[in-house]
Amino acid sequence: MKDIRRSRVKQLIEGAIPAEQQTVDVKGWVRTRRGNKNVQFVALNDGSSIKNIQIVFPLDKFSEEQLKPITTGASLHVQGALVPSQGKGQSVEILAEELEVYGTADPAEYPLQKKGHTLEFLREKAHLRPRTNTFGAVLRIRHALAFAIHNFFNEKGFYYFHTPLITASDCEGAGAMFQVTTLPVKDAPRTEEGDIDYSQDFFGKMAALTVSGQLEGELGATALGNIYTFGPTFRAENSNTPRHLCEFWMIEPEMAFYDIRDNMDLAEEFIKYCVRYALEHCKDDIEFLAQMYDNELVDRLKHVCEEEFVRLTYTEGIEILEQSGQKFEFPVKWGIDLASEHERYLVEKHFRKPVILTDYPKEIKAFYMKLNEDGRTVRAMDVLFPKIGEIIGGSEREESYEKLMKAIEERQIPMKDMWWYLDTRRFGTVPHSGFGLGFERLVLFVTGMQNIRDVIPFPRFPGNCEF
Repeated sequence: MKDIRRSRVKQLIEGAIPAEQQTVDVKGWVRTRRGNKNVQFVALNDGSSIKNIQIVFPLDKFSEEQLKPITTGASLHVQGALVPSQGKGQSVEILAEELEVYGTADPAEYPLQKKGHTLEFLREKAHLRPRTNTFGAVLRIRHALAFAIHNFFNEKGFYYFHTPLITASDCEGAGAMFQVTTLPVKDAPRTEEGDIDYSQDFFGKMAALTVSGQLEGELGATALGNIYTFGPTFRAENSNTPRHLCEFWMIEPEMAFYDIRDNMDLAEEFIKYCVRYALEHCKDDIEFLAQMYDNELVDRLKHVCEEEFVRLTYTEGIEILEQSGQKFEFPVKWGIDLASEHERYLVEKHFRKPVILTDYPKEIKAFYMKLNEDGRTVRAMDVLFPKIGEIIGGSEREESYEKLMKAIEERQIPMKDMWWYLDTRRFGTVPHSGFGLGFERLVLFVTGMQNIRDVIPFPRFPGNCEF
């Protein structure tokens, strides 16, 4: 092998290699092999693009013995001349001069040898599914969206704020948390009352994996002004649905001196930025997924970027649903927590564009949301998207210590370990707002995939923690 700097497949396809560089060096995995008695064609992919580079092996230069290990899934190192392609489907190809086989893949055992595997089958092969075209495309889009998120907030002057993964607080108040303990599973120490004695645990109290970084994020906002979190969160809910995971990533900006309108403006600008970024930087991957899974995908993404989001109150939304004549699985009345079918009706059938729903009944929203003057609704906002339903949830936070304490007492929320959160209302409190975006739901929308388990590399759900 000659001493040549390696080129990525994406560079070769897009013409990023100087014309005078005749010989190129590529490394990757075999997608397919075909040919005849004179020549063999190998499609090689290195993960940098949905597209493959075609390697041409003339049989007057390479013996069948040399080429025998080249099967789907094998990894190769090839050097050769980059030349205009003689066939259809690609502009350039490599006329092989040197070959090194890094790793073989026995056709009788390699699970991805055949095409057309179901997504359910591939979930059982999560360690190999990133090598498929579908999951390569999804994961490249996921990367681009993560980069766009950091880009957006950095350009807006926000600070990336790291909130703890291990916490003693339950932000949502639902109690569906994964416990973190060093106490023995059997024979844990007990108090005189018979309860587990967490004073002997590692942290001296009960601890769990976080369900949200919001409360700690508010602390950052009351010092730095505008912050955002972007990290994993955990919910111990026994939900086997296409929209739920036990481990997922959240983006949670918190902004001092923002009211609910500022919050809505930021949410709309943010999500449009992310979708637009994906359209501009992941064109080939999005078009592939549209062709394979959802032929309306590109139009839907462009529509979101171009349209102003509708803004209406929960009460107005309920009236539209009640007068729709639509038969819903879950009956509609004021005070219910809207189901996905209700949210999608508003977005997909009534307005045909994204909707920001505001001013929800206080009983169905979290204790920290600011109470409206009517005493029955709070300054909450949910951004509703086609195919997804709620994609962002947020609110203006209650900045009054007295009102916040009243809400806590009314709901009988145990706040003995939350003195630090209440201190933000005691010392220099300010109006502030924030929202949370489930990253996987954003990826789900942009990729057009139907199941949230297919937009994260290693999904965690009840009964599944294999990899």
